[in-house]
Amino acid sequence: MNDTQQTLDLLKTSQASPDDLIKSFVQPSSATTGLQAYNLEAPSKKLYLVMTPFRNSIARVSGGYAIQANWKAITSINAGKQRAGVSEGKRGGIITHASAEYLAAFRGFGLENTVTFEANYAAKNFEDVKALAVLQTLQATMIQEERLIMGGNTSVALGTTPNPTLAVSAGGSLADATEYRVICIALGIQAYLDVVGVNNGSMGEYFDAATADVPGQITRTNADGTTDTFGGGSARKSSAVTVTTTAANQKISATVAAVNGAVGYAWYLGTTAGTERLAAVTSINSVVLTAAAGAAAQLASALADSDNSTSSLDFDGLLYQAAKSGSGAYIKSLATGTAGTGSTLTSDGAAGITELNEAFEYLWTRYRLSPTKIYVSAQEQKNISAKVIANAGAPMLRQMIGPDFNGRLDAGVLVGRVLNKATGVYVPLEVHPNLPAGTMMLFSDSLPYPLADVGSVVRMLMRQDYYQLEWPLRTRKYEYGVYADGVLQHYAPFSMGVITNIANG
Repeated sequence: MNDTQQTLDLLKTSQASPDDLIKSFVQPSSATTGLQAYNLEAPSKKLYLVMTPFRNSIARVSGGYAIQANWKAITSINAGKQRAGVSEGKRGGIITHASAEYLAAFRGFGLENTVTFEANYAAKNFEDVKALAVLQTLQATMIQEERLIMGGNTSVALGTTPNPTLAVSAGGSLADATEYRVICIALGIQAYLDVVGVNNGSMGEYFDAATADVPGQITRTNADGTTDTFGGGSARKSSAVTVTTTAANQKISATVAAVNGAVGYAWYLGTTAGTERLAAVTSINSVVLTAAAGAAAQLASALADSDNSTSSLDFDGLLYQAAKSGSGAYIKSLATGTAGTGSTLTSDGAAGITELNEAFEYLWTRYRLSPTKIYVSAQEQKNISAKVIANAGAPMLRQMIGPDFNGRLDAGVLVGRVLNKATGVYVPLEVHPNLPAGTMMLFSDSLPYPLADVGSVVRMLMRQDYYQLEWPLRTRKYEYGVYADGVLQHYAPFSMGVITNIANG
């Protein structure tokens, strides 16, 4: 036998052997078994929004000190309305002025994060989790500062929610001949954002009555083991009002008087005292309840029977500086209308919005100014566009013609600004990520007054701007904090306007 034949025979013998060590490799059946690499892209993808328009645009000024910012304003230089005419040889009348005093207490704000030693080891060659912990703590603090700038509330108490007015009618699935009890709780913007989930920093949030919780009095355990107790932004709950169904498959229509400072209302439904559970949250002061609340939904009895609308840890944000008594700002709550339907914005028949026209006229007549921006929710942006084009929202078509024209038609028109018919100035509309549906805010970032000594109409006066702390090790855990200390100063709160209780449509 020659060498070639011997080699072939040995090869055939080896191929017939049952020895597992020389079988061919096959692709593993799962991503984590067998001899294979793990195709993991580094680092992790950051699929969340950090949208802070007010924080980004409002001036930040250092130099704050003591416990509060104080300022005075001269609001009239001829309060007695003295006439200027004089007779021969005589002197003129003496003018008097009017002034006001303002103060705003500084507040600290910040958040913390931790990384265990093991988490740091495990992330090696994938992501710097210590740097990520600090970055995301900073971003989360920015988002919370945006909420403070818009809706921090330390002085505008919502009080006790008015008792609802109830009626039953056909069209639901409520049981026949049953007494139902309804409780309502007015919500400030901080509470509304928490319960409805309209937020940024988290993706995909939405309201689910089965799992949502209206924040009442909050007791928070801090990173150092201490606790803070403060109001979560909800009013004191109303009394339970009863109504009895008179037939099968009925529904309950409920309304309450609008509450100053509220941007939403939580509705609880039950059949006996103490069983009222969260059934709905609305951005108008009415609701139609068609079915019983979920068996696991929040109980109204879980909330303290107190007004939890203000927080001693907040400074007053823009909405509540406007809502505050004596601010002079334009405040309007649309009429209650039909329960569950409410009142919508109305077209003025001339490519404008009646409610905005009224606000423009108020601000011009009283203060000779025009807002420079109108902040709206996506709902109001859509509804304003539909009403301004005056065709009930039917699509409009626009034909784009160019060198590469291919017969395409583009549908839809978006109103980006509205005409202030009192001044002839166009005012831009801007969708704010945290502004609830049903609320609009007119904002001015400049004043038309000469020599006003106001560099910025609104500013964040800081005793200390953002700073990072890496705490000394106490355990096998890295601990980080991001903090700031300051207050929102608005020199002309009368320049703002707030329109609430706007129904969709």
